[in-house]
Amino acid sequence: MIDWNLIAGQIATVAFDIVYFGAIIGTIIVIVLDNRNPVKTIAWILILMFLPVVGLVFYFFFGRSQRRERIIGKKLYSRLMKKSMAEYMAQGSCRLPLHYSRLISLFRNANQAFPFDGNRVLVYTEGLSMLQALLRELQKATQHIHMEFYIFEDDAIGRLVRDVLIDKARSGVEVRVLYDDVGCWHVPNRFFDQMREAGIEVRSFLKVRFPLFTSKVNYRNHRKIVVIDGRVGFVGGMNLAERYMRGVAWGIWRDTHLLLEGKAVHGLQTAFLLDWYFVDRTLITSARYFPKIDCAGSALAQIVTSEPVGPWREIMQGLCMALMGARKYFYMQTPYFLPTESVLVAMRTAALAGVDVRLMIPMRADSRLTHLASCSYLADVLQAGVKVYFYKKGFLHSKLMVSDDELSTVGSTNIDFRSFEHNFEVNAFVYDVETALQMREIFLQDQRDCVQVFLKNWVKRPWHRKAAESVVRLFSPVL
Repeated sequence: MIDWNLIAGQIATVAFDIVYFGAIIGTIIVIVLDNRNPVKTIAWILILMFLPVVGLVFYFFFGRSQRRERIIGKKLYSRLMKKSMAEYMAQGSCRLPLHYSRLISLFRNANQAFPFDGNRVLVYTEGLSMLQALLRELQKATQHIHMEFYIFEDDAIGRLVRDVLIDKARSGVEVRVLYDDVGCWHVPNRFFDQMREAGIEVRSFLKVRFPLFTSKVNYRNHRKIVVIDGRVGFVGGMNLAERYMRGVAWGIWRDTHLLLEGKAVHGLQTAFLLDWYFVDRTLITSARYFPKIDCAGSALAQIVTSEPVGPWREIMQGLCMALMGARKYFYMQTPYFLPTESVLVAMRTAALAGVDVRLMIPMRADSRLTHLASCSYLADVLQAGVKVYFYKKGFLHSKLMVSDDELSTVGSTNIDFRSFEHNFEVNAFVYDVETALQMREIFLQDQRDCVQVFLKNWVKRPWHRKAAESVVRLFSPVL
């Protein structure tokens, strides 16, 4: 007797196999034809091959490329950039440091990042001092406040800043807030609704439908920008959350943030307004958001952004050029070290040429997988002579780089694939001896709370640790 149930089950199994393997093969073809970085292509193919079903889900959420078009039309972009250009031209001929003229030109040509002189730069390395400065400047606002953070937590710190913004809005100050939808996915709607009810314009960046699955979804706005009255700005690595003040279970939270006062704030304003247009489709170009600013200090600065649109990876390219142009030293701090091939080559080349290249990462990070992947790259740079340090006092979240007592940069960009290729990021590049010396001292002070990693000891770590690092490294382009 024919068992029709058995036959139907076999037919269903064969049909599923055909559909599934057809989907796998079709997805692999799409990835290959997308002409991505070969390392990333191989990483996705491995995920699809070794993680059945799950690999397809991962690719659907995290791997699809949707960045083929500009986020803003050229005409609208030009209208907004004219504001910064007018202020740049009005400053007259500012004296550019000769050694960094090509780096400055790179940012101008690829990113429309104008160099502005006459800026005051204040550096904050503790969450509490940065918060105090932020609250102090917010209280001074008389015209507008523009605020953009990856994380705006519904905790004591987030509520404190929210209440200040509500007070300012009720007093007649224009307030606009932009937050990342993934970075704030667990924040209740009521938190932001209270701002809206007070007259604050609040927008989320790239809303997602499945927040529980989107901790790494492309593409996130990782920027931290505050602009007050178009004259004072904040940029760096700190978000608005309590952990940035009280630290983590294993120690302090070590971060770096800048207060900028001067013409460079126009760069921060432009970055914010472009992001605002992206989410609100309202292009704000009024001259009152770009007021005339007198000289506030002696630092020359550029505000450089990068995003997963357009042909260039501006911050990554600038980092490579700065490394290759270093003459004496190049110090860098990052919480995650998953460098692209070009950054890895630049670091190794500079070190082999005799430049004192130092890399500082946390001994313990907030993600075990990314830390394992970070460790897999250390032997590569140690062999070239790069000095590597593990920060042991807590979690090092700082994105600080300083070179040759003249160039320094602080911002939201980590040294990893995600920051360079997927996230919307922003960094302030400062060409100033006084600021660079201060940054250098900060690095050296942090170095006292580190343990140095030596190649002869590093290669002796347990084989199972090496194996775990090597396996995770395969997926580093998509972490």
